[in-house]
Amino acid sequence: MRRLILSALAAAAATLAAQSPQTPTTRVPRFPVVEATIREMQRAMQDRRVTSRELVTQYLTRIALYEKRINAAIAINPRALDEADARDAERAQGRARGPLHGIPIALKDNIHTIDLPTTGGALAFANFTPPYDATLTKNLRDAGAIILAKTVLTELANWVAGVPTPMPGNYSAVGGFAYNPYDPRPDPREPNNDGRPVLSTGGSSSGAGTAANFWTANVGTDTAGSVVNPAALTMLVGIRPTTGRISRHGIVPITLDQDTAGPMARTVADAAILLGALESASPDPDDPATTRCTPPAGRDYTRFLKADGLRGARIGIPRAFYYERLTVPTERAPRGGLNDAQATLMAEAIEILKREGAVVVDPANLPSVTDPDPAGNILLVDICSGINSGKGKDANCSVVLKYGMKRDFNAYLATLEASAPVKSLTDLRIFNLTHQRGNAIRYGQSNLDISDEMDVRQDRARYEADRAKDVTLAGERGFKAAIESNRLDALMFPGWNISNLAARPGYPEIVVPLGMVPAGGGAGRGANPLPAGFDPRPSPYSAAFVGLACSEPRLIEIAYAFEQATKRRVPPDSVR
Repeated sequence: MRRLILSALAAAAATLAAQSPQTPTTRVPRFPVVEATIREMQRAMQDRRVTSRELVTQYLTRIALYEKRINAAIAINPRALDEADARDAERAQGRARGPLHGIPIALKDNIHTIDLPTTGGALAFANFTPPYDATLTKNLRDAGAIILAKTVLTELANWVAGVPTPMPGNYSAVGGFAYNPYDPRPDPREPNNDGRPVLSTGGSSSGAGTAANFWTANVGTDTAGSVVNPAALTMLVGIRPTTGRISRHGIVPITLDQDTAGPMARTVADAAILLGALESASPDPDDPATTRCTPPAGRDYTRFLKADGLRGARIGIPRAFYYERLTVPTERAPRGGLNDAQATLMAEAIEILKREGAVVVDPANLPSVTDPDPAGNILLVDICSGINSGKGKDANCSVVLKYGMKRDFNAYLATLEASAPVKSLTDLRIFNLTHQRGNAIRYGQSNLDISDEMDVRQDRARYEADRAKDVTLAGERGFKAAIESNRLDALMFPGWNISNLAARPGYPEIVVPLGMVPAGGGAGRGANPLPAGFDPRPSPYSAAFVGLACSEPRLIEIAYAFEQATKRRVPPDSVR
């Protein structure tokens, strides 16, 4: 399946690129797209130094050259050049739809597009074209964006297979594996030599294509870190917005308690522009949560791109567990903390904050992380996942995701009416079982199984108790307590590991590239070392800024000033 998809995508991209009378393979482009920003592209189009058609052609050419190495796309828009011509014609008539006019963008393949399949990576949804656009897709089109491609993803946003055989990141039955452009090689180690990448692409969204300059930016979805994690691991800026800021209508769900879409881009400015285009001007009647935050005037987040945004900002450093090891109640061995390379980068980050005029509050720990009472310590509340978290075994984990998947996936399928490929979560599981020879569930479907055994009515009280506990421990007694007691604008975390907790109360988070560290996960050493002569390449590493609900404007000020003071993003060598 993956070989067929790769061949088809490469052929489609090459064919589309060849349709251009000014293909970049015949001359040096007047305006190269590699690492170009949205503002630079808009200025170049306004000055007639480049057209949208030429931008699309350059990106299609790069896809044709490098897609087999990276596998970043599940589908390429066959009408991309025609759409670019239409945007160019509108511009020539003095009409620009919005800040993304003529800009090629990619969407995660669980976001509805009526003119391209939306598969979620699931074999049951292969070739499924939905009957309506996602609200955010319509918003992007209204802003002038060209949907160039649908990106690879972990199947159904990584709610298919947990223990005993968890699905590897960015694998799906439809799309196969994506590869990280910072080390686009398969893992040679047993038992990892199933095609998975040696350097993770992270999360259930993919930033590989944006990092490789296959398109200008992309939209991911995040339930527990799947925007910020892949952004961090592919040296991108990722914004996990407040849950409800962006409509989820037309996105295949896990649970609406935590799901959100979010931008992934090479710069804070590009991510801010994309965020404004994704957000609706007024609440979406198809998503009641969109009343939670009020958009800035004109949905313009570029007003918050301030180089001095750190001056006077109060930034907290949550030392316990995130920077330094911590012994959790009921456990003897400490956990968490940073290795030497990570600690060095984060120490540099703290010094940069101070140099740029921030007030650093150190430490500013989350009370629910340091709570000596096991019942009040958030680190002891895991997400129920895998066969060991089925009914009767789930007393010590949160059922929010497995319950939400049963409730919200079935409700989502109902919106598809006659076009739905399956009619229920039960139907999907049966389809997968009857198509095992077609590789429908290579890693099993333990998460789908434990979700489907939930009874939406009878288990509601348990779900509500767990949901309330998640929000209290992560929100009221976690981030909110740390931020308000220290009068902070934001907390700065290492890497992306806070995302699991920030997603529970739906708080916003922005990751900004900080540098490179030796590849983790025991690659090259430890219990399962890489073979002699196979040297792991360094992994991108980021700093993460988290604030309270609807604080994106202030977080963007902080992240932009931090980015301008560091400028640590380096393009991957593998696709130059």
